[in-house]
Amino acid sequence: MSKFAVRPRGSGKHPTKEEVMATVAATVPAVRRSSDRLLLAGGLAGPVFFASAVTQMLTREGYDITQHPISQLATGSLGWIQITTFVLAGLGGIALAVGARRTLTEGTGRRAMPIFVGIFGAGLVAAGVFTMDPEYGFPVGTPDGPVGEMSWHSIAHSAAAAIAFTALAIAAILLTIRHVRRRAALPAVLNGLAALILLMPMSSSHMSIQIAVNGLVAFTWTTVVALSLRRSS
Repeated sequence: MSKFAVRPRGSGKHPTKEEVMATVAATVPAVRRSSDRLLLAGGLAGPVFFASAVTQMLTREGYDITQHPISQLATGSLGWIQITTFVLAGLGGIALAVGARRTLTEGTGRRAMPIFVGIFGAGLVAAGVFTMDPEYGFPVGTPDGPVGEMSWHSIAHSAAAAIAFTALAIAAILLTIRHVRRRAALPAVLNGLAALILLMPMSSSHMSIQIAVNGLVAFTWTTVVALSLRRSS
C-alpha cells in the first residue's frame, strides 16, 4: 500500500467527533438513571428512619418519648435495630449528597450544599456506630435518673449528632439563599424555617421532644429536596 493511502475514517488512533457524540449520548441516560437512584435512596432515608423509630417506640417496653431521646432506642438487646436504622439513614444522606452533586450544575450552593448534606449522612452513620448510654430507666432494668458519667461512645454519639444537624442546617441556609436569588419566596421561607429549627439551642426540660422534632424536620427536608431534584433532573 502506498504511504500516501488514506485510512478509512474512524479507524485512526483518535475517535471522530461523531463517535465522541455517540458515546456521550449513550452515557448521559446511564448517569441520569444512576443519579435518580441515588436521589431516591436519599428520599427514602427519612420515611425508613421514622417507620423504624415509631415502631420501636410503640413496641419496646419502658420507652417514653418525653424522657428518652430516639437515640436511646440503640441501647439494650434490641438496640441493633436502631443502630442499623441510623446507619441506613446516614447512607441515604450520603446518597442524596452524591445525587445532588451530580444534579446541581449551576447556581448558589451547587458545590457546598452537597458537601454539608454528605456531612449530615456521615454524622448519622457515626451516631449509629457510637451509641449513647442507657439511663432514665431505659432499657428496662436501667436505674432511674441520668447516667453518672458519660462514656466515650456516648460523647462521640452526641458530637456526631450535633455535627450532623448543624451541617444540614447550613445546607438548608444555602438552599434558602439559592431560592432567594431565584425569587422563589415559599421555598426560601420553608428552608429558612428548617434551618432555624435545627439551630435552636436544646432545652434541658424537653430535650427528647426537641430531638424528635429536629429529626422530623431534617428528614422531611431531605425527602423534599431529593424529590425536587429528581423532578428537575
